[in-house]
Amino acid sequence: MRQISASELNHYLTKAAHPPLLLDVREVWEYERCRIEGSLLMPMGNVRGEAHVLDPDRETVVICHHGIRSFSVARFLENELGFTNVLNLTGGVAAWAREVDSDMPTY
Repeated sequence: MRQISASELNHYLTKAAHPPLLLDVREVWEYERCRIEGSLLMPMGNVRGEAHVLDPDRETVVICHHGIRSFSVARFLENELGFTNVLNLTGGVAAWAREVDSDMPTY
């Protein structure tokens, strides 16, 4: 699985003709506190049951708070479901708040 930093993702999103799916796997309360604009919430515990709604061919960036849960979900999508275009946001939304959006609330 590929890794992408917050600053790399921000740059990529400004240039991408076809933006990736931003899949946020945090809990509802975390997502309500802060999120990357345009992301889709699918809490980690729901991924196994809801992944069928995702396009396995679409580039997907998996996001969480610090990059641990997202790494696990990205690995699951690749290894168990055959997704071939998955990236993990290293450092998660915490890194996004530090590197990209200093106005984003943190927790």
